[in-house]
Amino acid sequence: MSWMIEFKANACYRLDESTRMVKRSLEEVSNEEIWRKPNTELNSIANLILHLQGNMTQYVLSSLGGKPDNRNRDLEFQQDSGLDKEQLFNGLLAVVEQVKTTINSTSESEYLRHRDVQGFNFSGVGVVLHAVEHYSYHTGQIAFWVKLLKNKDLGFYDGLDLNIKNEENAG
Repeated sequence: MSWMIEFKANACYRLDESTRMVKRSLEEVSNEEIWRKPNTELNSIANLILHLQGNMTQYVLSSLGGKPDNRNRDLEFQQDSGLDKEQLFNGLLAVVEQVKTTINSTSESEYLRHRDVQGFNFSGVGVVLHAVEHYSYHTGQIAFWVKLLKNKDLGFYDGLDLNIKNEENAG
């Protein structure tokens, strides 16, 4: 298997994992709670979801996929109502599916080509790594905020034994 096939598969797997965790988090909160901000320096769950859509669109769909960059980053954080959980999640899911399609259809030469994105210079590999880790980072913030609101474990890994040691390093 080539590095590129493995890279694409793992990037898409990680995107799906974050999507699964965001969906699970949203199941625990109300439409009112998704717009609540812990304080003036932190974002609501809804703002984070809008921000994730904007970021993945700019980084992957525009930069890697060649679509126009029409992002207005500030608006992602200024909105304070208007969408419910289902609308937000469906919008996020649509972007993630487009991102996965772009990741899977991008050529090796485009993964190696450098481009300017949001003032940074990344290869296509760097663009995808940024999008995946950025999604994961904010997924953790969403989960933390939900756990804080509900004082509840979200059960992301229910049914799995996370104490299993690696085969090669088990002692």
